[in-house]
This record gives sequence, C-alpha cells and structure tokens, in this order.
Amino acid sequence: MKNIFWVFFSLILIGVFVGGCTLSSKQIQPTSSAAKPPINSMIKITSPAFSNNGNLPKKYSCDGEGVNPGLAIEGVPDKAKSLVLILDDPDAPVGTFNHWLVWNIDPKTTEIKENNLSDGGVVGTNSGGKANYFPPCPPFGTHRYIFKIYALDTVLNLPASAKKSELEKAMENYILDKGEILAKYSR
Repeated sequence: MKNIFWVFFSLILIGVFVGGCTLSSKQIQPTSSAAKPPINSMIKITSPAFSNNGNLPKKYSCDGEGVNPGLAIEGVPDKAKSLVLILDDPDAPVGTFNHWLVWNIDPKTTEIKENNLSDGGVVGTNSGGKANYFPPCPPFGTHRYIFKIYALDTVLNLPASAKKSELEKAMENYILDKGEILAKYSR
C-alpha cells in the first residue's frame, strides 16, 4: 500500500512538472502573426571617449565638467524613421537610474557631439527630474553606465516631460534594432 502511494504521488509530480513545462513553453509563444521579427543588432553605438566596458573619463561625471560624451552611431536600418538614446545606471542603490533620454533623433544622425544634449531630438525627463544629461555620480563603488541606441520605424509623439517608462511604452512596438555600449565609473 505504501509503495502504491509513492508511485501514484510520483506520477502526479511528473504530470505537474511536464504539464507546467508545456504551459510555460506555450506562454512565451507569440499570440499574433503580426509579431515583429527578432532584432538583428546591426546598429552600433561607440564613443571616442571610452571603449566598450572601459572607464568613463572623469570629464563626463559630476567630478568633472558633467557634459555628455560624444557618441558615434552606425548601421541604422534604412527603414528607421527616428532614433532613441537612453543612458541608464543599473547599479544605483534605489534601482536603475536613468541619466539621459533623447528621442526623435534623425535616423541619418551619425554623431552626437560632446556637450550637445540632443542633436535635434527631444530630451526627456531623467530620474533626477530634469530634461538634460545627468552626469554619473555614484555614491560608492563602480557603477555601469549603459548607452543604448534604438532605431524605430516611427516618430514618437511624446512631450519633453515624458519619463523613461512612458518612452519605453511608446516605442515598444516600433523597435527595428538596438545597440549599446557600456562604460564604468567610480569615485
């Protein structure tokens, strides 16, 4: 009787596990044939001021001039109608801190110059509550600063007061491609 119980119990557990795995697989399948194809990652963002995974020079932090670094953009898809730039610090003590938001950048843009906030785009409201480049200023340790560039197949209709959550929601179905570069900074 004891053995029958364990066999029965084991079969139930296997059924739940297999059923759960099958359900999980179904949950991640696209629900619409209009789903966007995967991003090809042809767009690239670089900087003459730092290399990917390199150190952000002091000049671009709160310890220096506090200006934005120059950025180069290449590989923008032909179908792009605008670009979006987002700079985040995922290591901030209170969760990801957004340092810079710019959208509706002309897709023909190949460079965002140093100390030039937008190069024609709309500068949104960062986590500090300002529409500007908020220079990195980690309270302790080394933080990562991720510069992300997105190519969109639309121009966004957002006010400059928009924050990152509003921007991400507005662009979520229009992303053609995305690239990023990471810089580190510590004080």
